[in-house]
Amino acid sequence: MRNFTITNLLVVFLMSFTNNISAQIVISTPSLGFNQACASDSFNTYYVTFNFSPESNLNASNQFIIELSDESGSFSNPTTVYTSAQGAVTASPATLGFSLPTTTSGENYKVRIKSTAPAATSTGSVSFAAYYKLQDEPFSINNLIGTAVYCSGSSYLLTIDNPGAESNNSPLQYPSLTFNWYKETGPTTSIFVASGETLIVSEPGTYFVETNYGSCTSESFSNRVTVSEASSGNTTSTISSSLGNPYCSTQGATTLSAINGNSYKWYKDGEEISGATEQMLVTNESGFYEVSIDLGDCTASASINLENTGFTSSIDVDETNMLEEGETLMVTVTTTANTPEFVWYLNGNVITSANSNVYEASATGNYKVVVTQTIGCNASTEHNFAIVEPFPDVGNIPNLISPNGDNINDTWVIPQAYVSGTNTEVIIMDAYGKVVLKTNNYQNNWPQDEINFKSVNPVYYYVITTPNNNTKKGSITVIK
Repeated sequence: MRNFTITNLLVVFLMSFTNNISAQIVISTPSLGFNQACASDSFNTYYVTFNFSPESNLNASNQFIIELSDESGSFSNPTTVYTSAQGAVTASPATLGFSLPTTTSGENYKVRIKSTAPAATSTGSVSFAAYYKLQDEPFSINNLIGTAVYCSGSSYLLTIDNPGAESNNSPLQYPSLTFNWYKETGPTTSIFVASGETLIVSEPGTYFVETNYGSCTSESFSNRVTVSEASSGNTTSTISSSLGNPYCSTQGATTLSAINGNSYKWYKDGEEISGATEQMLVTNESGFYEVSIDLGDCTASASINLENTGFTSSIDVDETNMLEEGETLMVTVTTTANTPEFVWYLNGNVITSANSNVYEASATGNYKVVVTQTIGCNASTEHNFAIVEPFPDVGNIPNLISPNGDNINDTWVIPQAYVSGTNTEVIIMDAYGKVVLKTNNYQNNWPQDEINFKSVNPVYYYVITTPNNNTKKGSITVIK
């Protein structure tokens, strides 16, 4: 009885051992359906194909798993990137797809295949580059200013702009990303300079930065910045507007930005802006802006003529125009406005028949045309001009006027050869040599301001210079 029991146990053991051996499978090295994996939000599916044998040894509960190595190809701490449903894969060869984790970044990844019932593991695949492109669009550096300058013997700090916004999806929003800086060596060539979020530049040249996606191509690169060295004194730079120029004022304020410096002074239309001492200035007003930048051993200045219409427009006539009897003036407005609307005025009244960018004017008076952009930025701008009667054709330059308001000889009226439209320079000086009028567009309207009479009638002196340098000189006596 004892011998029978031992014999039976031995048979059961041998049968169990034989069944365990027969339940094994072998999985081949996976074959990649790609050369490199450059994933993004819009594309992140990659396929591998593998063989396993024998098919009959798969358990009904078996699952196939795809594991991803680290960036060096090691499977010491693999990441599972795909798991099939139980019993879903039963035929060899099999092709499975997987997606990359958003933290993927390297040149030497591998994948391998595992099964669960029975348990088996393939060898790793060939190495491949794999990156998940969290940010894949152009971004800005240096506040989108294309130039920068540093003092001789110093340096300039280039930085990636942050935080990101709708108009600037900064890659600094993604802490896992790294960056490579380059210097241009030709129109289509460049050399690697350094890695990091910033770059200290101490050598003139044109620089840019790219998000480091290795051998994967990407749209994640910056604008170019040309950095120069200032030997001494003052140098010039530029100012950028975050909403462009012209910008749409109905979208809110725009941010004016200067290059990096130690301190700043901002000006608008020639007047210093109180408290404006930072690198950036927020404004919703059009005007001529300037900034003085202290760079240490030298200074820089920059300016921008900021417009807030969201479009540009121009008119092709002078501010003042003269028409002879029977003549007309054809006026044309040119604009970049989107689906523009035109409203014309004469002496403040709407000209109901005028609604295009062209108007034929014949009457004297003050004209205005208002241009409105009807799609996009809801903004308007206006242009003004006047049509006046022709200047009287006097024969001589008078030396006496009487500005007493009787409409007779009230202003200094000179021959038509010297008035507006002839590009003749007219200068009038008082008895002390002080210039009281200087113009190349004389309107026969001096004096516009009341003259202060003392004990004697004041005497003024004129110099008239034509475009071909013919000169007329003389005096003007002003009487009551």
